[in-house]
Amino acid sequence: MLEFEEYNGHKLYYDIGDITKLDVDCLVNAANSSLLGGGGVDGAIHRAAGRGLLKECRTLNGCKTGQAKITKGYNLKAHYVIHTVGPVYSGSKSDSEKLSGCYKNSLDLARVYDIHSIAFPAISTGVYGYPKDKAAKVALSTIAHWLDENEDYDIKIIMSCFDEYTAKIYKMVISEN
Repeated sequence: MLEFEEYNGHKLYYDIGDITKLDVDCLVNAANSSLLGGGGVDGAIHRAAGRGLLKECRTLNGCKTGQAKITKGYNLKAHYVIHTVGPVYSGSKSDSEKLSGCYKNSLDLARVYDIHSIAFPAISTGVYGYPKDKAAKVALSTIAHWLDENEDYDIKIIMSCFDEYTAKIYKMVISEN
């Protein structure tokens, strides 16, 4: 069940569970730079979407950290998958800039493709080691800034949380603001 929170005057939704099951226009994939599948969210999306996704990803020539590329959704309920490569956490300032780029570039691409509902995982917080609280602050502030700059565009944004702990982190960050 989707719940929502107000953040900087914007309604942001969150869901706890499997991102591949969400009925949205687009899922965001926390991909590796090859875009050819991997573990975590990336592997789950590739498995659920089927072979067509891998075949299309092979034509994209990878993706740089902080950037985003789009494919069809294939066997997913989502019509599209936006693949973005988050930074491996190092503690440097560039980590937050690159992570912010993941969200901004994904939303820019969503607008180009007339996408009006999108689900984001907690990018870079798995094997890439980004602390969940710091990643949530970057994600939420970037999304709020993008929504401020694109107030003429109607889009429903869902933060897809793998577990209850991740959802609590988002709620904590929202309550601090």
